[in-house]
Amino acid sequence: MSVKPVGVNTTFASSTSSTQSVAIPLKTDSLRVVAEGAGVYVAIGANPTATVDNLYVPTTIIGMIGVGLPAAQRVVGYTTGSTTILDFPEGTGSPFAVGDAVTLSVTGQADFDFEHKIVTDVDASSNVGGYFSTRITVDHDSSGVSGTFNPTWAELRKSVKVAVKTNAGTGTVFIQCVQVS
Repeated sequence: MSVKPVGVNTTFASSTSSTQSVAIPLKTDSLRVVAEGAGVYVAIGANPTATVDNLYVPTTIIGMIGVGLPAAQRVVGYTTGSTTILDFPEGTGSPFAVGDAVTLSVTGQADFDFEHKIVTDVDASSNVGGYFSTRITVDHDSSGVSGTFNPTWAELRKSVKVAVKTNAGTGTVFIQCVQVS
């Protein structure tokens, strides 16, 4: 088995308390987890807490964990407010479900960017003027964003956080999206 790194390596300390990583935009369906100093229990999700009931990665083995299919979609519309409404190109639909965490990157308009916010609604209305799942609502307060949304490119991508907990002692954890072949 060989792996190809995709994205940046995330490193943080582990201890007997659950510790959470920063948001990791999913670009592949696998995460590589390496534990140094102490083995770790690993939980993955929108806002996970690691417990002894989770997958255990010892210091002697590199953990390869499947995280499901990555999801990304181009964004063509942005409605500000206490929550944010995002529109996808007509005919594409939403690869995101309610409860997914998402990160938005807008080329040339960083004020519109946000990281690891929860999808609260997918508008699947199909009546006249319906959105056929090309519009979603995200729990992101964008009421302070000003200007016109007119990016060269805007991409919404599913993101996860990884939580780890040792059985005893402390260590360091290295996490990275990888392609496995």
